[in-house]
Amino acid sequence: MAFTLRARLTAAFLAVVFGPVLLGAVLVALTVQRVDSARAADRLNLASDAVRGSVNALCQQLHAVASTAALLPDSAREPDGVALVAGGAAGAVRVEDRSGRVLFSTGAAPPRPWAECAGPPGDAPRPGAGHGYTAIAARVPLRDQRGVSAGYAFAVRALDAALLARLTPNASVTLIGGGPEALSTEPLSTEPANRAERVADVAAGLPDGETGRTAGRYVRRLTPAADEPLPLAISTPGPGVGGLGPILAGAVALAATIALGVAWWLARGTTRPLAELAGAVDRAAGGDLSARAPVRGLDEIGRLAATFNRMTREMQAYVGALTASRDQLRGHLDMLGRTLSSTHDLHRILGVILQTARAVTGARSGAVLLVEQDALVGISDDLPLRVPLGTGLLGSVAATGTPLRGRVGRDGPALVPEEPTCLTYVAVPLRGPDSVRGVLALYDRLGADEFDDADVATLRTFAGQAAIAVENVRMHEEAQRLSHTDPLTGLYNYRTLNEALRREVERAGRFGHQLCVLVLDLDRFKEVNDSFGHAAGDAVLVEFARRVRAEIREVDLAFRHGGEEFVLLLPETDAPGGITVAERLCAAIGGTPMVVPPRLPDSRVHKPAGRVPVTVSVGVAVFPDDGTSGPAVMEAADDALYAAKAAGRNTCRAAGGDADLIASPAPGLSTGGAPELVAGGGGSGASTGPHAPRQSRGR
Repeated sequence: MAFTLRARLTAAFLAVVFGPVLLGAVLVALTVQRVDSARAADRLNLASDAVRGSVNALCQQLHAVASTAALLPDSAREPDGVALVAGGAAGAVRVEDRSGRVLFSTGAAPPRPWAECAGPPGDAPRPGAGHGYTAIAARVPLRDQRGVSAGYAFAVRALDAALLARLTPNASVTLIGGGPEALSTEPLSTEPANRAERVADVAAGLPDGETGRTAGRYVRRLTPAADEPLPLAISTPGPGVGGLGPILAGAVALAATIALGVAWWLARGTTRPLAELAGAVDRAAGGDLSARAPVRGLDEIGRLAATFNRMTREMQAYVGALTASRDQLRGHLDMLGRTLSSTHDLHRILGVILQTARAVTGARSGAVLLVEQDALVGISDDLPLRVPLGTGLLGSVAATGTPLRGRVGRDGPALVPEEPTCLTYVAVPLRGPDSVRGVLALYDRLGADEFDDADVATLRTFAGQAAIAVENVRMHEEAQRLSHTDPLTGLYNYRTLNEALRREVERAGRFGHQLCVLVLDLDRFKEVNDSFGHAAGDAVLVEFARRVRAEIREVDLAFRHGGEEFVLLLPETDAPGGITVAERLCAAIGGTPMVVPPRLPDSRVHKPAGRVPVTVSVGVAVFPDDGTSGPAVMEAADDALYAAKAAGRNTCRAAGGDADLIASPAPGLSTGGAPELVAGGGGSGASTGPHAPRQSRGR
């Protein structure tokens, strides 16, 4: 069975109440001892810092004296040296040459070994070795006039108990390894002799900075360093708990009498805020970020509850910001999706993609451009933009296909005058299936200095969408073109003819204009197929369509009605104007023979490549004179075509049989017979429209 925290705390308090009183006293005594030990450690820390500071100050004084002695000339050295010694900074000043011969000395310097301040720290002599440091000294090199080393100047201060006592007032100090007395094994110390021995023995076995105990005292060893060359041990008195036992026993007994009543209250007061905090955490974990924990005090639990409340508030605000950002991004993506699915306007699609990319990355402005021949053409903040390929930032991205980001003037190519001005930029290519189709760029992200790799990845995504949109629009345009045009001749097909005829008739009727309809049919086209093959027929149809387009206006519409029959719609054109166009077409078609390819070797009849004379017959009808509807006008033009065929072909006829509108055959052209072979030919002439051609009119 699981116990609550309150039950466990109550049981723990009761165990303390009914536990052995002696055990409680021992625990309290150990606690007091630990506190006293901590205080002793603090005193040792203070004493250690004081000793190191005092020795460091002494070393600096000795170094100053030795430096002064090293700088004095020989004639002025002795009286100045006496003055320095009289100042109390050093006990003696000695000048030696490089071989160790004494050149000058003032005062009686103690015998070596000396603890040198500037020398490397060495291990102190162990107790009982029969010797120890007798003095502390500072050494300064002598230089002659040429700057060559000539010896050393020493400032020496003898080590004695008085010097050690001045190092710190907070503890006793012992020099480990002996004193100034010759062959003495007793350490130099401010402690009594018997205690100094024990302190030195304990300190010699301690690592630097560690604390040991001996004879009721705490001991710490100070290892020599560059600014404190003396091997020292410092000691302070240990704690005393002599009369503390009865007091502790009474305190424990008193605690036992009141703990039973306090146990439940204390457990409840401790666990109640924890239970409230746990409940708030559970609600927050369940998604309720408005959950708050009561703050009932300034203790740790109170601070934890306050921190939890601040965390949930910030998380709630952050989630709100994320939700708003998500909704904004969702709106942009929804608008982008609707635009991609509802329109094939490439300019609008690219504008929406650019606007969405700016909103997602926080860019101040941007540009989207597509490759057109030798330049990039697009928009930047709804303004037209044209940048030559290979120049500037945008042209380089399009030419290399490599994304670029950075700061203008520091990274990447320099901007050209045609590009938008900016401080920072990121630009990625719009990649098509086989090449770079354009560039998408953003400039000067708001609230940040530069774009980062995450912005490059984001912009790549939008560039991919833009590239897909470009491909989709181009595929749609191509599909539209193929659905409305004849694949062989490139003219509009039969399906488009019906819609265009209806639209042009309505327009002519609304504005009171005339609409001229021409029905064209190649003469004896079947003989071309039979004589030269279907490849020659196809070549004739393609060349025929090219010549027709060359003879009509941009507003005129040309259609392949089926097989070798074609239709022209001439807006705002009357019958005489239609006859004029028909005559011009007859002359353009029949005036020059058409080149056809050779018939294939495996054909039944092999003929080489050559030129074939081709003629055309034309029927002309006008709305509303010859019909009040599109089908009626077409029927009238078709009847006029029959009349042209009956008149001998290679001519045109107008609907109604008006003699003034009947054209003669084109001069110099044959009106009958088979096509003439000049040097070979081939083609099919089969209808590619959705309807089969009408019955032959004796072509």
